[in-house]
Amino acid sequence: MQRSKTQSRANVVLIAGVLFNLSISLLYSWSVIKSGLTAAPDAGGFGWSSAQAGLPYTIAIVFFALGLLGGGIVQDRIGPRKVITAGGLLAGLGMVLSSFAGQSVLGVCLTYGVLTGTGIGLGYGCVTPCALKWFDPSKKGLVAGLVVGGFGLAAVYLAPATQMLIEGFGISQTFLILGIVTIVVSVPIAQLIKNPETDYVPALSSVRKAGKASVERTPDRTWRQMVRTKEFYLLFALFALSSSVGLMIIGNLSKIATIQDPASAAGYAALLVSLLALFNTGGRVVGGILSDKIGRINTLVLVFAIQCLNMCLFALYGNFALLTLGALFVGFSYGTLLSVFPSMTADLYGLRNYGTNYGILYLAWGLSGVLAPVMADVVFDVTGTFDAAYLICAAILALCILLGVVLKRQLNAASGKAANLDCEESPAN
Repeated sequence: MQRSKTQSRANVVLIAGVLFNLSISLLYSWSVIKSGLTAAPDAGGFGWSSAQAGLPYTIAIVFFALGLLGGGIVQDRIGPRKVITAGGLLAGLGMVLSSFAGQSVLGVCLTYGVLTGTGIGLGYGCVTPCALKWFDPSKKGLVAGLVVGGFGLAAVYLAPATQMLIEGFGISQTFLILGIVTIVVSVPIAQLIKNPETDYVPALSSVRKAGKASVERTPDRTWRQMVRTKEFYLLFALFALSSSVGLMIIGNLSKIATIQDPASAAGYAALLVSLLALFNTGGRVVGGILSDKIGRINTLVLVFAIQCLNMCLFALYGNFALLTLGALFVGFSYGTLLSVFPSMTADLYGLRNYGTNYGILYLAWGLSGVLAPVMADVVFDVTGTFDAAYLICAAILALCILLGVVLKRQLNAASGKAANLDCEESPAN
């Protein structure tokens, strides 16, 4: 009976983590808000330039990464509930204050960029490590995938909901409504999220009960110990390079569709973005499960190879069917990264200091927003297409495959004990 209650509690924390991420994914509303900000005043917009409208989002991305790092450090010391609650409050408060910033670019940069960005990072960085502690180590990929999948899934509902609010109430009231809803929904959910007791032992997975898999306990390492390992720098490089390719396509998909299929792109560009978002979510969940089955590095190398081939062919995608296929591979591959890298951090460095450790590794994601996306913008300005950018991205992914092989050999040579990192290291794999 006690075990049943404990498992129910674990499931509550997992579901609450998914729902919390769904409620704070306000970054997915910005593409719609940006369109409203750049619209002419007589059309209900603020008349901002594209650069002005993009600045709050850029700042939010930076403070998202910093908030995730700060939240990870604090939650390792005081527990996740207070930090997650503060994250929900800050994310919503930033939106509410944005509604009173008027047409001030600086004001929205401070409210949305700094406050909302920090709040999202605080919350997002704490729910995954907490959920992982409630489940058997053989389920790390699945649990991480489900929790971060909630964040990706928000794009499906938040963008159209924001569009409806802007059309019905205007931009300032949209900020206010989204902020209030975020606080009202996220803060109560945050109260359901807490770490298990220190002596808690997770229920064994079915394969562990059947004796088909064994998972050795990972020694807990501090961030200082982590950054002294060669594996950390390989992980950092892999995360930054591979994520950058996904972000390049995601950030330019509508423009790509317009260039490569100009006759019909207007009718399906938005649908293409939504489909990519769905597969982004699917990649987070399915990729996490796959990494539990065949190993983390094997999953990454497989995804890198598929994405590399996809980039080699992307310039040839000249109709809806082919562009959709290419976008689905991009979404799935990018989503997989965001479940596998958290799981690998726990595999290699343990869960005690996971929040801090993953927060430091996550800075690679912040860097990824600069690498391939900026390169693609330069290529487009010079050539008028993204064809050369696709080939450069393919080369980046080929490098990732090489680095993945090096990482696997490094781990095998170092100890051969990192659980679930490849199929040779776990009988279940």
